Amino acid sequence: MALWDEPFLVDARAYKEAYGESLEETLDIEKWQRGEDLGAFYAKLEDEIKEAVASEEAQREPIRREIFPRIARRPGAPRIAGCYRATVDDLRYTHRSLLFNGAVEACDGTSLSYDSLPITITQLGVCLISYQGDLGSWSQRLFRRDLRAASGEPLEDLLTLLEKRRQRGSIDVEERSRLSELARRGIMSYAERAVLTWKAQAPWRMGHGAPVPYELLTGSGSMELFRHSLAMLEKLLLGHRKVVFVQSDISARHWLTIGQALEPLEFLVLETIEERLLRIADQGHYPTQFQQQARDFSRKIGSQLVMGIYRASRYAPPHVFYSHIDHVFEAALIALADSVLQEHRGFPLLIDLADTICRATFGNDIFEDAIHTAYVRAGEPFRFVSERRTRARK
Repeated sequence: MALWDEPFLVDARAYKEAYGESLEETLDIEKWQRGEDLGAFYAKLEDEIKEAVASEEAQREPIRREIFPRIARRPGAPRIAGCYRATVDDLRYTHRSLLFNGAVEACDGTSLSYDSLPITITQLGVCLISYQGDLGSWSQRLFRRDLRAASGEPLEDLLTLLEKRRQRGSIDVEERSRLSELARRGIMSYAERAVLTWKAQAPWRMGHGAPVPYELLTGSGSMELFRHSLAMLEKLLLGHRKVVFVQSDISARHWLTIGQALEPLEFLVLETIEERLLRIADQGHYPTQFQQQARDFSRKIGSQLVMGIYRASRYAPPHVFYSHIDHVFEAALIALADSVLQEHRGFPLLIDLADTICRATFGNDIFEDAIHTAYVRAGEPFRFVSERRTRARK
């Protein structure tokens, strides 16, 4: 394996190809600009961005000419793969018959965490909305203490507490433990999709992110969450089927590059998500019996869900969407019709509205103020508050 193929090593040639200079040149402090030399910084910034945009624009025509026709011919491509274009009449019909009469309901959630030495509090909130109004919000608060049950042996309890806190690491730093990931990502992702499954009433349901996120297919380390997630997702994605999920960002930059070649109101139907889910199932750390369940689920669900990409306006970036293969064209029209309402973002307005309601209802200021008030009433207004939270801000 070549040096630059190693995941944790950076080859000198790869660095220079990416940044246009060698690492040795970068490390030469004598060549660094002085902080007050903003004129040179702005000139360099404009040149670099202008060249980058021109380079991207040069790829559009070759992608449309060479890549678009091959999408439908790729091995394993779904029968409906290819490039399509919506019309203004399509959008007008979708606005009137689906979006503005409440036939589409969207869900989004938010999570907040307050970490302190005695307790870590996680707040989860989920909101459901349509253009007919706010349809409800649901919240859960998790209170994590490092030691809840006493063994009756003071020294043993103390040593257990110290060991747990040693493993957790720094206070008020984004924690990456399994319990933290389970609470903030796993349960949050489950709740958003559960609300779409059991609380939404409209014919169409719109979600944010991937329909089967990594944290649910792996259970975020919890096989209990894994079992509940698979049952719920099957009911939503195969039972209801009229769903559309739109993702804010993805790591697959090759698809985004291809998406940049789309004209406004065009969309591509690309592939099923079966192989992607199988990769997660194969690489997940499951007990043996659960890994086979994950693989079976990935084949069953993944073969019926397709990924596409659309572009709503000439000012907006492309966005990835997912839907059941039997309803992908209507799903694409819903995503496009809702996204053209925000010409600069080209992202569904319903999802943004759900997010706004969530942040207003479960906002950080309300959450933290309640915690600070509780600490004051407990007689300790400052002792367990981190330095970052008491730092003066201008």
